[in-house]
Amino acid sequence: MNFKTVCLGALAATVIAGSALAGILDEPKMMAPFFTDKTMKTMKADADMKKVWAKMSKKHQTAMMKECQDAAMSKPHAEFCAKLNALAGKA
Repeated sequence: MNFKTVCLGALAATVIAGSALAGILDEPKMMAPFFTDKTMKTMKADADMKKVWAKMSKKHQTAMMKECQDAAMSKPHAEFCAKLNALAGKA
């Protein structure tokens, strides 16, 4: 094998692994409706969050709950996950 092939293989593996680590909690499109501002620092009130949650597809709800149950994935989103678990009756 030549050096160029090895480098391209390593780059491809890095790209694939990096995209696999990003989850639904890291997708601004999915998270923005739960927040009052574009910087996503202030969460909406519980009643508003519950409305957003109810409008989401079951597929996205399941993905969010799964990530909130994973310690590594939920750590950066701990406050959000705690509120989501409470709204979903899991807290």
